[in-house]
Amino acid sequence: MHYALNLRTFFYSHYFYLGLRFAAGLVGVTLITLQFADMATAMTVCIGALCTALMDMPSPLRHKFNEMSASVLLCSAVTLLISLCAPYHWLLMIMLVVVSFAACMMVVYGKKSMPLQLATLFIMTMSMEHDMTVRQSFIHTGLFTLGAVAYLAYAMGISWILRHRIKQQVLAEALFELAAYIDIKADFYDARHNLTEQFNKLIRHQSLLADRQQASRDLILRAHNNARDAIVVQVHVCMLDLYELILSTHTDYALLRAHLADSPVMQTLHDLAYKAARDIESVAYDVTRKKSSYPEISYEPEMNAIEAELAAIQQRIDDGKPQQEALAVLRAQRNKIRAIIKMIGELHQASQKAYDTTPFWVDADMGPFLSQQKYEFRMILSHLRLDSPIFRFSLRVAMAIAVGLAVAALLPYAAHSYWIVLTIVIILKPSFSMTKQRRSDRIIGTIIGCVITALVIKFLNYPALILAILVLSTVATPTFIYLRYRYAAIAVSIMILLQMHLIAPGNHNLIMERLIDTFIGAAVATVFSFVLASWEYQTLPRLVREVLAVNLRYMQASFDLLQGKGKDDFAYRIERKRLMDSLAMLSSALVRMLDEPSSKQRAVEDINLFIVQNYLLVAHVAALRAILRRHTRELPAAAVNAMLADSHDQVVETLTRALDPHKADQAPLMTPMAADTSSVPWSGWPLVQRRIRLLQADAVKIIVHREAILRDLA
Repeated sequence: MHYALNLRTFFYSHYFYLGLRFAAGLVGVTLITLQFADMATAMTVCIGALCTALMDMPSPLRHKFNEMSASVLLCSAVTLLISLCAPYHWLLMIMLVVVSFAACMMVVYGKKSMPLQLATLFIMTMSMEHDMTVRQSFIHTGLFTLGAVAYLAYAMGISWILRHRIKQQVLAEALFELAAYIDIKADFYDARHNLTEQFNKLIRHQSLLADRQQASRDLILRAHNNARDAIVVQVHVCMLDLYELILSTHTDYALLRAHLADSPVMQTLHDLAYKAARDIESVAYDVTRKKSSYPEISYEPEMNAIEAELAAIQQRIDDGKPQQEALAVLRAQRNKIRAIIKMIGELHQASQKAYDTTPFWVDADMGPFLSQQKYEFRMILSHLRLDSPIFRFSLRVAMAIAVGLAVAALLPYAAHSYWIVLTIVIILKPSFSMTKQRRSDRIIGTIIGCVITALVIKFLNYPALILAILVLSTVATPTFIYLRYRYAAIAVSIMILLQMHLIAPGNHNLIMERLIDTFIGAAVATVFSFVLASWEYQTLPRLVREVLAVNLRYMQASFDLLQGKGKDDFAYRIERKRLMDSLAMLSSALVRMLDEPSSKQRAVEDINLFIVQNYLLVAHVAALRAILRRHTRELPAAAVNAMLADSHDQVVETLTRALDPHKADQAPLMTPMAADTSSVPWSGWPLVQRRIRLLQADAVKIIVHREAILRDLA
């Protein structure tokens, strides 16, 4: 279950705060307007506030102002344009199609432009029913802009007041997702779970975790000017360091299961991971409550059990039983778990007070860690070509809206065309999988919302109660729109239908008409989801190349760090972030492809394995870094650096070969590591050598899976 759907955490999440802010702003703007004007004027002002509110998301203040200002300007322009065209039916139809196409082209600016696209299409559909004179159109647009500006001022003021609170909430969400990530890793120790399926689940969650960590970076690392901000920065950095330690715990789970299947130590390892997840959740829980966090979980019984098992395995080895490898793996896991427990303690400590220094970013440029906001018109122009997925999506939406309008004109009852159009623009998304999910949520949510509204009107038709339900649905709509759209669809259906009931209580066919219009819009959107479709497999070659290119840079940065060539780990952190982001994008594309028709699915198993092998390279590097840190005092630096340099050359050659199509058909060779290093009297050698061998072997496997992917995509 998502943490924000748990009542224990829901009311402290930024989703609930967003719902309250959204509802308070809309209701407040409407009530203030009603003091000076009639209901029609108040509704126009409210719609202006609503369009701006769609852009009200957790974001750095400067970005939020730019995004919401763009919504005010763009939606006001669309309102005026559609209002002026409304008296001329033929011109209105043309403009609706043109505006739909232009709004969808804004998707080139990335995920954050999606709410702006929705706001533009929403106000387009709301304005198409009004038949006004030129003077009335300008007055209507002025009132709309007034509401939009009023909500902009209100939202910026509230966001400034709550700027630290929002940072805490977004950081807590990243911590909750990290705890969920550990829960998945815990099940690797449970033989009831298939290792391959569990690894796929882990990689899928990695995509979500990367998104939450980026949201945390964007808010926290941009500005930290006081002691309260310093605390969230400390917790954020500890969280990222803890994440790397968790990556390093990847081991040979099959070997552990084979040698220790009858031992209770596997359940002990599972319990340790489960406790660690709950410990991290306790930090997140306290962060959302603006409290210092203190450790309350003891790991001592489990750690003692592991020590006892290590002693038992050592005894069996002394008796001549071949369990040396299992002993080494379990001992390595024990050491990593100790490091994780220590880091969780530092996570608690980081939440307690601001310290004088904070690692790794002093006098450093945070730009590479942060999302950049660039809105250049040439980006749209560069996508005005038929092979662009965004251009095809824009054409698809424009054609679907044209058909939706034509169908509405043929219906026997007085259909509201805007409801059909609104259903189309809400359901049709750039990818088939998103459209499929949104269609299901929209239909089910609308049906449930219509049933609830019918029951309210029939049995609870009291103005005060209806207003209370309206306020609740207004809070629920933005709360769940990014959390569970199905719940948002229920809330928005109740909200709009009750509003229409209050304005025109005599329309007994209102609910049935809305249902029919929703089904028509969903049917049109479904048909056009196959028109000029951009299937995910078409983007996979580019994503695979990006992963390889970023991985190559990551390997170069990581080996420089492991050999002590840099003064800090700043460059390594940047490349690690980029690699995890690129893997998350490829993983997300794979998940979306699995929702597409089976005839459009390509190389599913090989893409899975390709993602896994690249992920394993990160895990091996993290493990090497942990080992070298743990043995700093006894480290024979010259011998270690010689071995790392040799491995670096081989891994870089392998990844370069994978990137170069002319070299990919050459069999990658694994040259032996420096022969003289095995004689160095250091207990860490076997672990380092094992990790380097795994690193080289997984790098080689990347070429194999890449070639299989390209063959299937050809």
